[in-house]
Amino acid sequence: MKLIKKGHACVRIEQDGRTLVIDPGGFSEGDAAVGADAILVTHEHPDHFDEGRLRAAMEANPGAQIWTPRSVAEKISTTFPGRVHTVGEGDTFDAAGFEVEVHGQLHAVIHPDIPRIANCGYVVDGSVFHPGDALTVPGRDVDTLLLPVHAPWSKVSEVIDYVREVAPRRALDVHDGLLADQARPIYDRMIGDLGGVEHGRLAPGESVGVAR
Repeated sequence: MKLIKKGHACVRIEQDGRTLVIDPGGFSEGDAAVGADAILVTHEHPDHFDEGRLRAAMEANPGAQIWTPRSVAEKISTTFPGRVHTVGEGDTFDAAGFEVEVHGQLHAVIHPDIPRIANCGYVVDGSVFHPGDALTVPGRDVDTLLLPVHAPWSKVSEVIDYVREVAPRRALDVHDGLLADQARPIYDRMIGDLGGVEHGRLAPGESVGVAR
């Protein structure tokens, strides 16, 4: 498989002419999901869910479909009738030939005064895990963890401990749209030195091969 980093929390995964896109939100490129056969949305926050980006993808490919928690599905199911599927923790499904498992239920705590919302993480082909906005431990081995490296709801010690607990072969940064360039080497060094696994980050548009 080929994994392509897009803006912020969005990634594209390509295999044998099929394309799956996760979280083409408002901080990602306007065409981040165009060309997708399957789209996964982790939760309703606008940096992960953007209806305009979804519309562009769904119009470009009439066969494209979306899988997402109920809170998102309710917002878009009438716009894309028959093409939006509601999922939750424990579900498994085939998305354009990619085998997907759902892990997690809730967004990380931002502040005790802010109600938590639904959040689904996705393991793709038993290899790549995108947790959305949560530090969900999938309870299974994964080769590549897409690591939410910087967010209003996290601190770097939690990120490091999360990497240690999931223990993937490799962690690649996502959710980095608010991380200043000056801070990136600091995060790289701390996570790389203390996480205990191979750690890296890709610029938008860069890609890596992913083991299945």
